[in-house]
Amino acid sequence: MAKVISFTNKKGGVGKTTTVVNMAAYCADLGKKVLLIDLDSQGNATTGLGFSKSALKRSVYNVLIEDEKVSANTLPTELPLLDILPANVDLSGAEVDLVYKRNRDKILKEALEEVKGKYDYIFIDCPPSLGLVTINAWVASDSLIIPLQSEYYALEGVSQLMNTISMVKQHLNPQLTIEGVVITIYDGRATVSRQIAAEIKKFFKNKLYEIIIPRNVRLSEAPSHGKPIVLYEPKCIGARAYKALTEEFLSKQ
Repeated sequence: MAKVISFTNKKGGVGKTTTVVNMAAYCADLGKKVLLIDLDSQGNATTGLGFSKSALKRSVYNVLIEDEKVSANTLPTELPLLDILPANVDLSGAEVDLVYKRNRDKILKEALEEVKGKYDYIFIDCPPSLGLVTINAWVASDSLIIPLQSEYYALEGVSQLMNTISMVKQHLNPQLTIEGVVITIYDGRATVSRQIAAEIKKFFKNKLYEIIIPRNVRLSEAPSHGKPIVLYEPKCIGARAYKALTEEFLSKQ
């Protein structure tokens, strides 16, 4: 039975999609069967795995709003053990459309029951907001991974994020836990990066992964080629970091 994990942060530009795409790819590369769900209307995880959003006729929108099966909308990727439930432009309207749905916060959870037996992990790329789409992801999830950039504003939104997680736990999903927190886009040369990383460690303690993801140009280039870093430049420093992070994640399961 698949473990469902949402990758979430209400702040954009923190390496959330880069993290979910590359951890999913490395899990698949290490022999785990993975489904990646792109719940961000920007569709960056979809394009990052080589799919054109504009060419897609089916997507996660069909599952959320039109009650279609997950299996009817998933696509295989270049990695044999990695599938994606993609996003296209339709998803931008889902936030409004969900308001009129019955059991609107549990739609994804119920839809995933169909495919949970097929995968080891289901990773969800959440939008950088705390609306109904994100709530659907959290209600469907066993745990959350929170990517945080080691820069000045990183901790600013964390208290609000933690409060929202507490509310979802209290009212909608009592089993929800924080799987881990990962520091991304880290520049070890900058004093402020080291200081903020120390603050993050103090705040999250044993929830913080030891592996830190460095700022790396190859990681930035890979999505424009429609490939995760394991297929684009597996020997670069960013690839080594994500492989080590994935191994750390798997060692704790």
